[in-house]
Amino acid sequence: MEYFTPQGTDLKASRIAQGCMRIAGLSDSEADALIRTDLESGINFFDHADIYSHGACEEKFGGVLKRDPSLRDKMIIQTKCGIVIGTRYDFRPEYIRSCVEGSLKRLGVEHIDVLLLHRPDALCEPEEVARVFEELERSGKVGYFGVSNHNSFQIELLQKYCQQKLIFNQLQFSPVHTPMIDAGIHVNMKDKAGIVRDGMVLDYCRLNGITVQPWSPFRAGLTSYLGNPRFGKLNRAIKKLRVKYGITDSAVVLAWILRHPAAMQPIIGSTDCTRVSQMCKATEVTISHEEWYDVYRAAGNKIP
Repeated sequence: MEYFTPQGTDLKASRIAQGCMRIAGLSDSEADALIRTDLESGINFFDHADIYSHGACEEKFGGVLKRDPSLRDKMIIQTKCGIVIGTRYDFRPEYIRSCVEGSLKRLGVEHIDVLLLHRPDALCEPEEVARVFEELERSGKVGYFGVSNHNSFQIELLQKYCQQKLIFNQLQFSPVHTPMIDAGIHVNMKDKAGIVRDGMVLDYCRLNGITVQPWSPFRAGLTSYLGNPRFGKLNRAIKKLRVKYGITDSAVVLAWILRHPAAMQPIIGSTDCTRVSQMCKATEVTISHEEWYDVYRAAGNKIP
């Protein structure tokens, strides 16, 4: 496993993160095994959100730590807040504060290493967000801060008021979901791929030392594209690299993401211990420049 230090932090984070959105349904023994497999495979970064299974995922993870408190010092815990399911987004200080208190209780920890604002709140008052961030940092309840699904100017507006550097931006990215790089390839073109939809957020994050965390790296909508006959050309390209490098299809996709010079930190969500171990081998592979573009085109993306 490779590790990196996000700019502005003293964290030593694994290049691949474990997403905990699906762990609520695991038995205690299965949850214990998964987290231990993550750590043994080199993954020390765990991503949560207060809304995942209405808090049950954080509770399940908290149970793992309760049964073995020694694991806490071996991991970086990140959680997200700001979504009121099905109704609104809420960045008011009182709501952020209550979300953090709830996550701390469910996780059974004294502090959260990283807190992300989950999706942009149209009524966000950045001065108020800055105030609650300062309070949470000063109290020791949160170490670092970031955002999720934010564009360049939304981050810029927040950062204007926040003393704390925003260190992460969690964005969907995979060979079948590439809008944040398409516009950079189709510069000054009239086709749809040339439309700038996010304020060139990937370049913005690179310029400002913000690590992008790709989510849903293996999904197209609600289904996986891996092994899906609808994505035959892409799967053939992935298979070619799987055979060449001796890794799994999932690891090929992660290697493709990691090959991008933005030095992203993809978030996996598998609860299969064997698959997790296999995916971590992606950090041992560097695919070529040509192979990266082969996968990009095989996913249906056009080169002008």
